[in-house]
Amino acid sequence: MFTDEYFMKIALQEALTAMEQDEVPVGCVVVSQNRIIAKTHNLTEMLNDVTAHAEMQAITSSANCLGGKYLKNCTMYITLEPCVMCAGALAWSQISKVVIGARDERRGFMSKNLSLHPKTEVIIGVLENECSQLLLDFFKSKR
Repeated sequence: MFTDEYFMKIALQEALTAMEQDEVPVGCVVVSQNRIIAKTHNLTEMLNDVTAHAEMQAITSSANCLGGKYLKNCTMYITLEPCVMCAGALAWSQISKVVIGARDERRGFMSKNLSLHPKTEVIIGVLENECSQLLLDFFKSKR
């Protein structure tokens, strides 16, 4: 059965891949009609590009897959709440639904009182403990 938890587990696998590459472990999956059209993770270190967040990679990949710039009828599963930059891109993409694992109280778009596209449904806290723990473990290893 395809549930939010099912797809978030795949996003978590992407986050683990990022961590193995010494990237901040954020993973992302975009789904259209129960089919994964993009699986990405942070690539900021590898690409030496501050804009290479998992969400940005996923938006570009999804648009290429669909052949258009709008992600209507798509759902993004992201292990960490998007930042302001990614939230802006998601708003412009008109994505239908965003499912977030862990909140980012300091840098997440919600803490800045921003919102996505008015028609975008947002669900928070899917596999929150697993998503949070991965980030905590990563940053603990850096200190």
